[in-house]
Amino acid sequence: MTKRTRGEVQHINPEGLSKNPAFTQVVIVAGPAKTIYVGGQDAVDASGNIVGEGDIGRQTEQVLKNIQTALEACGADLGNVVKWNVYVVEGQPLQAGFEAFMRVWGRQPNPPAITAAFVAGLARPEFLVEIDAIAVVIE
Repeated sequence: MTKRTRGEVQHINPEGLSKNPAFTQVVIVAGPAKTIYVGGQDAVDASGNIVGEGDIGRQTEQVLKNIQTALEACGADLGNVVKWNVYVVEGQPLQAGFEAFMRVWGRQPNPPAITAAFVAGLARPEFLVEIDAIAVVIE
């Protein structure tokens, strides 16, 4: 087995799976790397106050801000994310949340893999969206 001296992240959309510009089907991390797991973030500020109550767009922006803060503490940024898990409370309109996500995330050349699910509820009834992330920094 060959020892890797440099890490790499590969984004793969295999033949036989649909290709979507918003996400990658498979992300491979090889070689020396730091993997960061950011637990589910909700729309609260540093003091624990809810931001954007009743507004999924504002809540999504706060959630992503919280993820950015967590990643920066580990020497990473949103560009290092290889996997998103997005949980949206049933009945919430997706468009406002998606637009907020795109404002913060923008168009990346290699978007991460993503899982999105509608859920009956989150930790507090005021929360409309929760996102966790996995990021990789090649060392």
